[in-house]
Amino acid sequence: MKGTDIFKRTIHTYLVQRAASDELFAEKYANPKKSIDDCVTYILNTVKKSGCNGFADDEIYSMAVHYYDEDNIEVGKPMNADVVVNHVVELSEEEKEQARKEAIQRVQNEAYNKMTQQPKKRTKQAVVNQPSLFD
Repeated sequence: MKGTDIFKRTIHTYLVQRAASDELFAEKYANPKKSIDDCVTYILNTVKKSGCNGFADDEIYSMAVHYYDEDNIEVGKPMNADVVVNHVVELSEEEKEQARKEAIQRVQNEAYNKMTQQPKKRTKQAVVNQPSLFD
């Protein structure tokens, strides 16, 4: 799953929870002219315009709420971005199995490479006689 899909799901989950606990926001969130895709596009464009690379969760969530609060808001152009989400992500069983297979393959490749490498020849170190303070 792409980072942007996880990001979209995280924002959507937050907005659904917010709408469930806030009746005034629930009305704005139910606006048929608004969509989660446009919301994510708005957030990505706002982040890009800011020039900053990192944001607190609350800052991003407030951008999402702002998108739904405003009737006439400039969303911007859709963009390709790989968003990093600092949350625990639950993987599906298929994704877990795929990750497991990739990890096993990686370990096998490392073991094979280690076995096929030629041992390094040790060089003799020259003995350096250093004067001692006690001589």
